Amino acid sequence: MHATTPVFGIVAGEASGDLLGAGLIRALKQHYPHARFIGIAGPQMLAEGAETLVPMERLSVMGLVEVLGRLRELFAVRDQLIERLQAEKIDAFIGIDAPDFNLRIAAALKPTGIPTIHYVSPSVWAWRQGRVKGIRASVDLMLCLLPFEKAFYDKHDVPAVFVGHPLADSLPMEPESAAAQARLGLGDGLSLESRAVALLPGSRRGEVASLLPLLLATAEILHQQFPALKFLIPAINAERAEQINTLVQEHAALPIQVFDQRIGNDVGRVVMSAAQVIVLASGTATLEALLLKKPMVVAYRLHWLTWLIARLLVRIPFVSLPNLLAGRRLVPELLQNQATPENLARETAAWLNAPEKVRATVATYVELHESLRQDASATGAAAIARLLASRASTVSEADSQP
Repeated sequence: MHATTPVFGIVAGEASGDLLGAGLIRALKQHYPHARFIGIAGPQMLAEGAETLVPMERLSVMGLVEVLGRLRELFAVRDQLIERLQAEKIDAFIGIDAPDFNLRIAAALKPTGIPTIHYVSPSVWAWRQGRVKGIRASVDLMLCLLPFEKAFYDKHDVPAVFVGHPLADSLPMEPESAAAQARLGLGDGLSLESRAVALLPGSRRGEVASLLPLLLATAEILHQQFPALKFLIPAINAERAEQINTLVQEHAALPIQVFDQRIGNDVGRVVMSAAQVIVLASGTATLEALLLKKPMVVAYRLHWLTWLIARLLVRIPFVSLPNLLAGRRLVPELLQNQATPENLARETAAWLNAPEKVRATVATYVELHESLRQDASATGAAAIARLLASRASTVSEADSQP
């Protein structure tokens, strides 16, 4: 290690990784006050003093949206980055998410003796589990956000540490529902007349086109059963708002409100916080709903061929994070042919009609929230510091041998 100024290679490929990276940099500075961080960084990491060799947006566009059309450029960026990190004689490489890009860098650096860390496990525990062999060959330490991820890596002899989930660190244990309802101009949520169901069809155009008609048909059934029930839909940007409003116009009789970024960049979280029940697509939003202590109904539909392939490849009993974390059916999952308006309405009504069931589920949510609240940045930084100290000790012992 550089005697006074350790140098970390660090790469984030999108906004969520940039946020994780900024927290990790702050925590690592507690161990190494004069450390340098070079690689690919976004605005959050740059604000913490990281140096970026190419704009993160370049990697985001290439890595996540238009991969096939720009593979040659992506490979060039990767190769230039590896060359630069080796020239800088970095003391460790930290890849944050973006596994297709970062694990290849780690695979190139690890044989040269550079310790390699990957932050945010790919979903290798869920499908294509054979990928773990490549991870074991390229990564010295996996930082896991979820406890069952560490258990998976332990079985496959990959050094891993459960650091907890940053979202669990940032969200309060007590949901701020009243404040959210006030921001949306709703009632206090305590009376039957002011209850609301949040409908979250996803953030991508294809997801909204596929799932929102199903959710609106579900709302039609619920409106017959609960005439005073309101329906809330968040739109993450103007494009999604236009798409959502076009579909909502076909259900003019329903008491639906669509909220966009004029509420704030956290519009999705505010809408979920204000509702009594959430009906949503399977994905990371289910974890946020859990941390907000909201009963939910999970739905998803795929193209029939994609569904058949997924059934062959996926090796997990549930698809939603609440159920995976609980190890049982904590919330209903309605997938593919089971995802009908009638079934979704029945499961939503079951939450609305059973406050004692809601209380018991929320109690489990609290336990899960506490288990995920591990101060992820500090825990991850401490694990990296232990790895580097162990490496330094091993090198020192080797040097002292006659």
